[in-house]
Amino acid sequence: MAKHKIVEKLFNLRRLHLSDRNFILIVSSMVGIASGLAAVLLKLSVHHIHEYLTHYNFVENWGLLLFPIIGLIITTVIAKSLYKESSVGHAITDILHDIFKNNSNIAKGKIYSRFVTSMFTVGFGGSVGLESPIVLTGGAIGSNIAQSFLLDYKTKTLMIGCGTAGVISAIFNAPITGLIFSIEVILTGVSVANFVPLLISSVSAAIVSSLIVGEEVLFSFKILEDFQPQNIPFFIILGVLAGFMSIYFNQTLHQMEHLMEEKIPNRYRRALYGGIVLSIFIFVFPPIYGEGYETIKALLNGEELQLLNRAELFETIIPNTKAWLFLAYIIMVLFAKVIAASLTLSAGGSGGTFGPALVIGGLTGFAFARFINLLGIADLHETHFILVGMSGVLCGVVYAPLTAIFLIAEITGGYTLFVPLMLVSAIAYTTVSVVDPDAPHVRALKARGDYLKGDRDMQVLDRLNINKLIETNFVTVPVKGYLSDLVSAISISQRSVFPVVDDEGKLKGVITLDQVREIMFDQEQQAKVKIANVMNEPPSIVYYGERMPTVMQKFEKEDAWNLPVVDENKKYVGMVSKSRIFSVYRKQLQRLNKEWVGN
Repeated sequence: MAKHKIVEKLFNLRRLHLSDRNFILIVSSMVGIASGLAAVLLKLSVHHIHEYLTHYNFVENWGLLLFPIIGLIITTVIAKSLYKESSVGHAITDILHDIFKNNSNIAKGKIYSRFVTSMFTVGFGGSVGLESPIVLTGGAIGSNIAQSFLLDYKTKTLMIGCGTAGVISAIFNAPITGLIFSIEVILTGVSVANFVPLLISSVSAAIVSSLIVGEEVLFSFKILEDFQPQNIPFFIILGVLAGFMSIYFNQTLHQMEHLMEEKIPNRYRRALYGGIVLSIFIFVFPPIYGEGYETIKALLNGEELQLLNRAELFETIIPNTKAWLFLAYIIMVLFAKVIAASLTLSAGGSGGTFGPALVIGGLTGFAFARFINLLGIADLHETHFILVGMSGVLCGVVYAPLTAIFLIAEITGGYTLFVPLMLVSAIAYTTVSVVDPDAPHVRALKARGDYLKGDRDMQVLDRLNINKLIETNFVTVPVKGYLSDLVSAISISQRSVFPVVDDEGKLKGVITLDQVREIMFDQEQQAKVKIANVMNEPPSIVYYGERMPTVMQKFEKEDAWNLPVVDENKKYVGMVSKSRIFSVYRKQLQRLNKEWVGN
């Protein structure tokens, strides 16, 4: 209570000395700094865990059989026992759910829950990325800071966008990418006025990242060769390949999650069995351990022996075929990464597809360019195709072409590859859109009936709470009673509808005044006519807590103005009227229209 009074005093004080616009800019910088610190802390934590485990892995590779299993089991125990979370994946889906369904209020626990679980999952070798969990952390930071300052729905949503922009900016030291990701994936749209807070948050986080994190932890690369326009046909082919790899990854993940949930419902067993299979894959293909960015760095820097230290053995077995065998190995690593990432997430690991998409794209680009070079068809710059491939698959997996384009442009320090980046991303996006026009997080929201982006009428309606619209001043009558009981109820009621209930309070029917108007003053009929004989089945029933869109469908289908509400045990709770819904809807619409001005 004291804390609330302090916040209220600060709120009133700032209203006297700061305009709303300036205050939002200050809050956005706070969100940016906080989200930047969170992203840096997570990145450094995972980096040091990885270094510690691999440094003290005295028996080469054998620790890889244990670490992923341990990481997944720890993640599952923490998520289920400590944080009570049913799932630790698909953070973007969770954020959008809270924006659409929870008035942009993200639980405070989500600031650190995915942070901790992803640290164990990825640090111990889970083959997923940190971007998705830290995006939820950033969104939760923005939402909770906004809540603490008693900000409205529109501003809370904007601060969620600032938090997500900040963490992406910090984790890649790419402020433009963070800004674009927030606009393209999280927010429904921004005006110029809202663009500035996002930019401030993103830049603040990038500054924090650059001041604290060393280059060895961040992913960055400088392009030395110029783009060659004559290679455009090969980039077109790469765009198609990137699109198909994105489809393969998305479908593999979806099918594996469904299979694991169906075949292994127990979460602990799922973590154990999934961890065992994942460990075997990592043991055979060590480059897929963890996020996998080290693999891409090695390919970009020409350090191929770092990925395949048995090259001399292959050369001895089949002379002059080292390059082809290495290409075959990279292709196997590519498909193994898809399976490993899907296994990690479906087994209960905490992570996302952002990082794996970049690694899969880089491997796809390298494999394609190396194949063309070995055939002697052309002399392609393999680094160009690695980077452009990363953009293509990221675009196809996340359905965010601008984010993918500007990310690669920023981490390479320029726009040398801007033309092929746009070309490959556009082709990849078109390819995946033909198969499925909805991004995976959108598809998940639609399956739950939560996706309301772009439908403002439905957004307003869905934010109405049916439980707050229930009217309880309807007089009930007993199903075992007589017309005289109904007459008594009529005499004390101001309503024309009378719910009929049994001894346990369960709804049995309804009676309207029009049904009994002709006989209710007949003394003889009052004593003889049973309520059970004159009541009707309600045209439809509304359940306590039911979503408003489905309630309105019932009203429209039955052409009714009043419907009874029951709980899960069919006990009568009250009545809900269409006129009251319309009245509250109108007020909500008027209020939200003010929030939407400028959006």
